[in-house]
Amino acid sequence: MTTETAYPASRLSSLDALLCDKQPWGELEGAKRFIVEFLYFGIKEARACMFAGLFFISIFLVPRVGLFGLPRYDVLLVIALAIQFFMIWSKLETLDEAKAILLFHIVGFALEVFKTSSSIQSWSYPDFAYTKVLGVPLFSGFMYAAVGSYIIQAWRLLDVRIKHHPSYWMATLIGLAIYLNFFTHHYIGDYRWYIAACAVGLYARATVIYRPYDRHRKMPLLLSFILIGFFVWLAENISTFFGIWKYPNQLGAWSVVHIGKWSSWSLLVIMTFTIVSHLKHIKSRISVPE
Repeated sequence: MTTETAYPASRLSSLDALLCDKQPWGELEGAKRFIVEFLYFGIKEARACMFAGLFFISIFLVPRVGLFGLPRYDVLLVIALAIQFFMIWSKLETLDEAKAILLFHIVGFALEVFKTSSSIQSWSYPDFAYTKVLGVPLFSGFMYAAVGSYIIQAWRLLDVRIKHHPSYWMATLIGLAIYLNFFTHHYIGDYRWYIAACAVGLYARATVIYRPYDRHRKMPLLLSFILIGFFVWLAENISTFFGIWKYPNQLGAWSVVHIGKWSSWSLLVIMTFTIVSHLKHIKSRISVPE
């Protein structure tokens, strides 16, 4: 299949074709190979973060008073939808991928409704919005969808394969336990570290194999969960600094989000990865042969 046939819609999708080309610059060795692979990896990561990046840039640019008479939260919802429609229109995202991202939106929004409820109040959205449902602005689900979008896009652009992927039923149980613990720890105790220990044991042998340029590289899958969780934690600090939402200890003055939230985000990444890997598994085998 030619590049023109596979990516007919836009220059951006043509960029995807170039990034996925296995040897656009021929054979490379030594320092030149390191530089090219490093640059390709960085560009592919940035491309995979397109939805998340554009959405979080809008957080910086939209003033707290909103735009054109619309409250800030409503403007952010319009921007998130516009980005989503653009990615589908430009073939940067397939309809199947968009459906998966919608699932992440629903899962995340349900968690937001619970966490901001009057009986829990883990955090709050202090500003007015027309598009608030049960006290939660609809744009909030896109913050979770952004994580799912990144994993889906990176999987394709980096030609990801998973070696020693655990049994899918066991991965599903861990994913469900992670999600349920976000709710139940308010009533029966926080078991995240027990669940995390089970996840470490389950994914201890799992390796993510990816292709920055023309050769496959590998790293422990658990390390990728931790790194992605760290960057989500950084994004959360930026968002709370700009007052998108606030934790109770940030109502008087902003402070760094507790480092313990890093573990929560890493667990959420595991749950998101589980959903994506199931969807990938349905279409094709993802395990690399021994």
